[in-house]
Order: sequence, then structure tokens, then C-alpha cells
Amino acid sequence: MPATTATAAPAGAAPAPATRTATAALTGSAARAGGGGVRPPRMTVTGGTLVIASAPPARAGARVRDRRSPGPYRQLFARPGTRGFTAGNLLARLPIGMFGVSAVMMIAGQRGSYALAGAVTATGLAATAVVAPWTARLVDRHGQARVALPATLFAVLGSLALVVCVRTQAPAWTLFASYAATATTPNIGGMSRARWTHLLRGSPAAHHTAMSFEQAADELCFMLGPVLAALLCTAAFPEAGTLTGAALLLTGMLLFLSRRATEPPVAPAPRHGSPLLRALAPLLVLFLATGLVFGSLEVASIAHLAGLGLGGWSGPVLALQAAGSCAAGLVYGTRRPRSLRRCVGALSVLMALPWAAAGTGSPAALAAALLLAGMATAPTMVTAMARVHALTPPGRLNEGMTLAVTAILGGVAAGSAAAGLAVDHLGTTAAYALPAAAGLLALLVTAAGRSLRRAGDHSRVVRTAAARDPQ
Repeated sequence: MPATTATAAPAGAAPAPATRTATAALTGSAARAGGGGVRPPRMTVTGGTLVIASAPPARAGARVRDRRSPGPYRQLFARPGTRGFTAGNLLARLPIGMFGVSAVMMIAGQRGSYALAGAVTATGLAATAVVAPWTARLVDRHGQARVALPATLFAVLGSLALVVCVRTQAPAWTLFASYAATATTPNIGGMSRARWTHLLRGSPAAHHTAMSFEQAADELCFMLGPVLAALLCTAAFPEAGTLTGAALLLTGMLLFLSRRATEPPVAPAPRHGSPLLRALAPLLVLFLATGLVFGSLEVASIAHLAGLGLGGWSGPVLALQAAGSCAAGLVYGTRRPRSLRRCVGALSVLMALPWAAAGTGSPAALAAALLLAGMATAPTMVTAMARVHALTPPGRLNEGMTLAVTAILGGVAAGSAAAGLAVDHLGTTAAYALPAAAGLLALLVTAAGRSLRRAGDHSRVVRTAAARDPQ
């Protein structure tokens, strides 16, 4: 053990006053150092010699943390400008979970046709799948404020036009055209993630925490949005949900875009033939499979609870899945990232729980199963989005994340349709086999690990997944 010796007095003599003073000062200094989480040196007096033994070096990779240091989320939002754009982000993101439910309730209530309402919302979803990646590409090329604001205004006008057309009994084609116009709504989640990536360059641990928070925010908004929309449409008037959503979207986007200091710089135009879609293709298949999980699980749960005479509990029970994902996302942000294969493996196992619970006929068992299944969602999405970050050039980050969201939406639509057919022909319990099968499909896609990562991106993926911030 390394040691430092200081001769204080001849052997056998009592320490001189100066020696005693120095010893006390060193002891007090060591005690103060120990209070900060650093092991103090050990001291002893051998005859007239003060021996100070230094503490052994810390184990490689070990982290010494001050107990009084702020948590990762407090550190995250202590950065200048982050609270402002996050507040706007949450306000603008909440309507994303409101518009679909609001449109269905408004159109069905005024026109008396759920078929028309479903067709209109499906058209809007298809338009979003086409328009959203182009909007994201423009945001990357010309900046968030320059593109997102006019795109948001156009989408808000589309929502207002839908209200007017429904209210005035306009021809049905006007409903399709109006709702399709809302497809220009910018991907606010992608823009927020792009800001975090710009602010947290070189801090992979903080970046992981930020991405976990963003996923938890997604789950929270998708949990609260439909509930708020249904409440407004039933307690106030049928158009209230759409009007409130449009107001929140515009207000939140204005607040978000006003925080210019955190906006990432405009990226140069990519080289011709840049194969972004090809690079992300395996990941997009994974996102499509997870979308199948979400869409089929939602429809199967609604139908199963309705068959039990508990249709009114569909919203609260489904909210448990989102709540589990939200909580797991926040916790995951404080932990070391896991491999994508491990996260998807947990998802595939837990998605079999609702199928087993539905077989018991117990609503309580189903609610508990959905809560547990939801806990695998956020870690999977956070880890998969980290791969998107690794494979996407910095100048096309918003476009890459929007492609991922588009794949998820496509999977949700396909999963909803497949679950509806399964409910009609096989029953509600058998329909729960679809999310379990989709989870298994996601695991099989992930098993081809090399196809999810280009060789040139290996170091970037490892650094994002394993490195920690210096302390």
C-alpha cells in the first residue's frame, strides 16, 4: 500500500506541538474528504513518524457518487433552455392522442356513421405516412422554426375546416380533404429528440436519460389524450375535442419554437443517393412489428371487455398499459441501457401475459397483465430509437425518427385491422394471440443483430449504449 512518511520527533519522544497540530489538520482534512464520497487516507504514528497510507485505487469502471448530487433528470433540466422547449413539447404533443378520438366522436355524433368516421381517420393516417417524412426532411434542411410553424398552421386550418364541414353538413369528400390536411403536423417528438441530441453531444448517459424521458412523455400523452378528448366531446359539445387539440398544438408549437437557443443547426443537403431508407430498413421492420403489437392489443382489449359487459372500462384498463410503459421509461432513464435483443425479448415474453389473462375471464387479471406488458414497451422503444440515432446522419435525424414513427403507425393500422378480423371470426380471447405473435416476430427480426447495424456504425452504437458521462 503506498504510504507517505513524515518524521515528527526522535523515536520515543512525545510529539512536538507543531506535530500534533499538523496531525489534527491532516485528520480533519481527511474527514472532510470522506464526507464527499472519497475514501480518506489511513494514518498512524509509529514512534515519532506519522504514516499516511493512501486509499487503494478505485476498481476500473467504478463510479463514486456523492449522495447529495442531483438525480439524472434534475441534471438534465438544469441545462439552459431545456425546461422551456420541453413545456412547449408536452403541450403540442398532447393533441396527437386527441385528434383521432375527437374526429371519430365528432363525425359519428353529427353524421351518425361510425363507418364514415373510421374511413376519414384512416385516410388521415395514410396521408400522414406519406407527408410526415417529407415534412421532417424539410425541417432538417431549413430549420425547425422556418418549416414547423407554417406546417402547424396548415394542420390547424385543416382541423378547423373539418369542424366547419361537419357542422354545416358539407359533402363527405370535404371531411376527407380536411382531415388529410392535418398530415402536415410536424413530428414534435422527433424535433424534441433532435434538440436533446444537439445539446448532449459527448454525454451518452445524459442522452439516454433524455430519450427515456421523451418515450415516457409519449406514453403519458397517448394515455391522457384520448381521455381528455372523450371528456370534452361528451361533457361539452362534439367539436370541443378537435378545437381544444388545435389550440394546444398551436400554443405548444409556438412556445417550443420560440426557444431558438436550443434549436439544432441547419444541416447541409445530403449527397445524392444517400441510402437512409435502406440503412434503416431492418429497424423499420422492427418498428412495424411493435406497431402490430400496439394496434392488435388495443382492439383485442376493447372487444374483450365489451364482451364481458365492461365496455366503459376500456379506456382506464388500456391506460394501465401506457402507465406501465411511462413508469418503466422514467426508471430506465436512470439505469444503464440494455441491449436491444434483451429488451425485445422481454417484450415478446410479457406480451403473452394478456393472452393468458384473457383466458381466465378475470378483468382484474387482464388489467394486471396489461400493466406488466406495458413495462416492456418504453425500454424497447428507447433502445430501438438509439439505434436510429446511431444509423442516421446528424443532418437527417428528424427524418430518420419520423420514418420510425411512420412504421409504427403503419403497424398500428395493420394490427387493428387484423385484430378486428380475429375478433369476428375467432373470438376475443383468440385475438390476444396476435400481439403475442407480433412480439415474437419482433424478436426474430432482432435476432439478426448484424442486419440492424452497419459495420461503420458499430463504435457509435457501442458508445451510445455503454459509455457513461465522466464524473
